[in-house]
Amino acid sequence: MQALAFEEHGDLDRLRLLDVPRPAIGPQEVLLSVRAAALNRLDLWVLEGWPGLKLKWPHIMGADGAGVVAAVGEAVRHFRAGDRVAVNPTLCNDPADRFARLGLDNMCDDFAIFGEHVDGLFAQFAAVPERNLLPLPEGVPFETAAAASLVFLTAWHSLVTRGRLQPGESILVVGAGGGVNTASIQIARLVGARPIIVVGSSGAKLAQATALGADEVINRSEVDWGREVFRLTARQGVDVVVDNVGAATFAQSLRALRRGGRLLTVGNSSGPRFELDNRYLFAKQLTIIGSTMGTSADYEKVMGLIFAGRLRPVIDTVYSLRDAPTALRRLRDGDVMGKLVLRIPSEEEEA
Repeated sequence: MQALAFEEHGDLDRLRLLDVPRPAIGPQEVLLSVRAAALNRLDLWVLEGWPGLKLKWPHIMGADGAGVVAAVGEAVRHFRAGDRVAVNPTLCNDPADRFARLGLDNMCDDFAIFGEHVDGLFAQFAAVPERNLLPLPEGVPFETAAAASLVFLTAWHSLVTRGRLQPGESILVVGAGGGVNTASIQIARLVGARPIIVVGSSGAKLAQATALGADEVINRSEVDWGREVFRLTARQGVDVVVDNVGAATFAQSLRALRRGGRLLTVGNSSGPRFELDNRYLFAKQLTIIGSTMGTSADYEKVMGLIFAGRLRPVIDTVYSLRDAPTALRRLRDGDVMGKLVLRIPSEEEEA
């Protein structure tokens, strides 16, 4: 089978489209014929590598995917060959883990993500545990399911499960073009948050944010967005800030909060280390809430809303598996509005 993989960490020139054996499946796994997979910035970080990340070579990339069950292990009970499925990108390999028993499988000691800690879904076939599968309705394209999974799971767990976003609360989303941010705008709208304010870097991205449900948009290349947030909120600030940028914006995001406000973070695309003025935290009684991926219950809930058409992933471009390096280059350069998706050819299509 074909798979996009690398055999040592580095830049995009390390990527290869390799012929590798189909994965063997265990009793509680299925062999998934992957039909679509989606890119995430995580893919670039894994390629680059970090201290403590230990992979088996070659390493297959990709956290997000959807496809058709090709074969099932002997203990699989709820799926059979031919079923269309979406894949929860998170893995908890020990059902007896104390967090898993509480339904907090994203906090397991052996927590993993496809394509980060284990082989991923940028391949024609993948071994996937039965518990990671969700039936995919006939009318929902594989590309939609793949594009939605990681970013909507991440945004839902952050805003709803951890952040407890309420109807009528004001919210600021720092960033307009990325997958988590486009998901956050829609989820905030669905919850009933008002106003939804979005900071972005271009008119095109902000126009998209408005179409997704933003009430106010701020072009950070034209104005001081912190001052503009205060102007739009009568100098009160907002109840909630979603900031996944990190070092470049975190301090300004804290200042944008009203008294008792909370800042939600699931990442730090501009860097993880920065200084904070503690006076903002205790004087305004602010809360910083960290969030990682989401639980299986979160995944089933938010994907149900995707399948029902109440939420939708923004797909920028669909590429072939062979053109994945081009897509990853675009992702690296930031020239993206929404998700980049790979269409994976079946072996029959290749023949």
